[in-house]
Amino acid sequence: MTDARILAAAQRAATLKSMSPTPPHEPDAGAGQLLPIPDPAESARLLAATAAEAAAAASGPGFRSGFVALIGRPNVGKSTLLNQLVGEKVAITSPVAQTTRNRLRAILTTPAAQLVLLDTPGIHKPHHLLGERLVKTARSTIGDVDVVLLLVDGSQPAGRGDGYIVELLRHCKVPVQVALNKHDLVDPTQAEALLASYRELLEGRGDFATPTPAGQQPQAPLNWPLHPVSALTGAGTDALVAALSAALPPGPHLYPADAVSDQPEQLLMAELIREQVLSHTREEVPHSVAVSIDRVVDDGPRTAVLATVLVERSSQKGILIGKGGSMLRTIGAGARLQMEKVFSGPVYLELFVKVVPGWRRSAARLAELGYRGD
Repeated sequence: MTDARILAAAQRAATLKSMSPTPPHEPDAGAGQLLPIPDPAESARLLAATAAEAAAAASGPGFRSGFVALIGRPNVGKSTLLNQLVGEKVAITSPVAQTTRNRLRAILTTPAAQLVLLDTPGIHKPHHLLGERLVKTARSTIGDVDVVLLLVDGSQPAGRGDGYIVELLRHCKVPVQVALNKHDLVDPTQAEALLASYRELLEGRGDFATPTPAGQQPQAPLNWPLHPVSALTGAGTDALVAALSAALPPGPHLYPADAVSDQPEQLLMAELIREQVLSHTREEVPHSVAVSIDRVVDDGPRTAVLATVLVERSSQKGILIGKGGSMLRTIGAGARLQMEKVFSGPVYLELFVKVVPGWRRSAARLAELGYRGD
């Protein structure tokens, strides 16, 4: 409610009181007064109006906000780009493909817009129930956002995997932008040829041309903007953010301006541990690992974390523990260091390793670990 409306209501109340007769049993002034109970519907309406006014004032005219989905094949750099855009580590990265398993949300706020960025699992041909749920998560995200950012490996020519995702997005009802990542690896003499291969992909020409059935109209070319960027160095990301912001609908801040993620802390803790496992074991146990945070105790000076690393075979448990526990100590030390950076304080981390045969094919176990595919 504005100050003018409050003052007018007070003046009307004072006028009504002066016109009303004083009952003979009116209590003394020191006995207090019974105030009228406000109408709940009116109170809710006024509160909503006040919140809307506050959001509009904070956002300013012309401000835009909305959700942006990062879609692409595995290992094209979606998580690295996410961290580069928000300026902090909110998603784990690894040279191992299919690192991202959860639909992570990061928040980027600029003077012109607020972008809620969704990092999705890479779209690939699944080989088990976990893989099916990861791909389902990525595909379901497309219908829940305002803009789609298709990320490709721009250091390589367009391929069949890129073509599959383009066809998946062809009938998308929201704007699509295309980021050609890893531009820092591109030989300048090859840059135009690589760019041309992605133009051919979107226009359905060359190797990507498909015969048009008799009696049907050929598919229209896709005029999606192409943005060469480097998630590693940040080159080209300013122009990319500007293009994404312009494609968002007008709207107020969806999160506080200083927020960078809305993910639960326990999810981030588990991901930081899994990142160290991927980093130190590489080919031995890449996709057979999950992490469960069993307990977190914040006693003031430091945060104590107890976590279990799940694997599918006893041989993988031996690799993770290492000779005399050396590998597990290395993994724990690296994860603890990352946690202390993220949470700005000392962390005590205790890790256990447990063998759960076939956990990636168990619907119940996947649900316990949060891989629901929705």
